[in-house]
Amino acid sequence: MCRNIKPLFNFEPAVTEEEIQLAALQFVRKVSGFQKPSKANEAAFQVAVEAITEASRTLLNSLETNAPARSRSAEEATRRARNAQRFGR
Repeated sequence: MCRNIKPLFNFEPAVTEEEIQLAALQFVRKVSGFQKPSKANEAAFQVAVEAITEASRTLLNSLETNAPARSRSAEEATRRARNAQRFGR
């Protein structure tokens, strides 16, 4: 799995529409192999991003958990510490 993919579920504050859209865009870029599609593929690329955005939104709204919401700042600090250990920064 791509290391840049971040979980979107069970955070406080809740995930934003923009974050869902960006995750969908990242997914479609990864699957298609295009950073930016050609004019011929642009419509199909955008349709795919919209479909993945809708599917992700539906999934995130349907999930339930008993776990307490995670803190975005705590997750970021953990990610930074892991990177510092891994890359020696």
